[in-house]
Amino acid sequence: MLTEVSSAALTISFVITVALYVVTYLSFIRLLRYPRNWRPPSLALSLTTAGLVTLTVGYVSVSSDGLDPVALAVSAGIIAVLFSIIAAPAVAFRPAPRWVEFLARHGDYAGLWVLAPAIAAYAALNVKLLGLLAAAVAIELVWFLPRRPNDRRRLYPIVGHDLAVLKAQANGDIEGFARQHGIDELVLSDGTVNWRGCAKETLPCPFNLYINRLGLNTAPCCREHMAELCHYVASCLGDMGVVHWLEGGTLLGAVRENGRLLAWEDDIDLSVVLDDARTFDSLVAGLAECCARDGYYVDVFKNKRFIAISYDPPGVWPFSWGRYRMRGEIRLDLAVYRHALSYGKPVLERKILKGAMPLTESGGYGVPREVVLPTSTIAFLGGNIACPNNPKEYLRLVYGDFGEVVYTYVDAAAAKTRCRVADSPRHR
Repeated sequence: MLTEVSSAALTISFVITVALYVVTYLSFIRLLRYPRNWRPPSLALSLTTAGLVTLTVGYVSVSSDGLDPVALAVSAGIIAVLFSIIAAPAVAFRPAPRWVEFLARHGDYAGLWVLAPAIAAYAALNVKLLGLLAAAVAIELVWFLPRRPNDRRRLYPIVGHDLAVLKAQANGDIEGFARQHGIDELVLSDGTVNWRGCAKETLPCPFNLYINRLGLNTAPCCREHMAELCHYVASCLGDMGVVHWLEGGTLLGAVRENGRLLAWEDDIDLSVVLDDARTFDSLVAGLAECCARDGYYVDVFKNKRFIAISYDPPGVWPFSWGRYRMRGEIRLDLAVYRHALSYGKPVLERKILKGAMPLTESGGYGVPREVVLPTSTIAFLGGNIACPNNPKEYLRLVYGDFGEVVYTYVDAAAAKTRCRVADSPRHR
């Protein structure tokens, strides 16, 4: 009878530990949505996650005999290492230290490194520690297995300006450059250079390393998907009767590059303005319905009046949060403006700073209403799309001398190398 009670108690302890780790993991990857979108983490969610980590480690480390220092060290160490690996791709969305980029590069499978301490824990026979490690290994396997290399990806030839930039950054040794930086997408065969492209059913190319750190051009597959995403969202907004326009680097490409993306573009920028007939919540609901039907992911930051729409499919909650572990993301950023008065003049105002956009009287950022409304159209990526009424003045307000090429977010050394390559239309 005593043995049965002990066995039941051990089973309950195991199950509780598994549940605690799963909840802590979900809270942590939910937190990663903020750095992925270049936003400071939510204080409430940060405190919740920290509390769950403390609770999990505390539960694993305490037994009827008191504190188990080995269990404390192992559980705290495992969570610290695992969460560092898990967070690396999101943290590396900004310029990051080399060790973070290393973890991000190996993030698809690095979590399986917990297998070694898991085997050691079985020898220790600490049932709570076993529960934590079993949950961690199971989650890492679920993350890893669908992300094995996919040799069926479509090959895109790398030519023209793309090839010129690649050769410059590689100092002529493309094969060695690809090996050094783990660029698995590059395929060299019979003197030709190809790119193994991403697709809806694969992980996206890791923009932030290839473009921002290495200074490469946007991969041809990603340009194709960004074009599709841009026109899709614009079509949804048009069907909803929402006034919208190209902005930021996307508008800059449309104006300065004759309807093309900037060669190093890493997202699409669209904006909308709300009026009395349309609330932020109704805008989100309309976009969510449209994107869910056609397989796009919508992330909402209500306090900042900002919406991120991604090319990858939504997935099932809460498993869809696993996307915050991806190393790259093909995304459209949708900024929401409102009508306002600033120093007696009508403006369109947003909450998040864009470039050098002027500060408004109420503490937001905005542009004169007449610069944007009524919107006009511009040729962009094979179609016509809405743009500000005076796109050049709009760009001047945001970027100053927008005719000058500035490699925003590109590593300084990579940008210097790019300058050796002629950024002229004949190369694009």
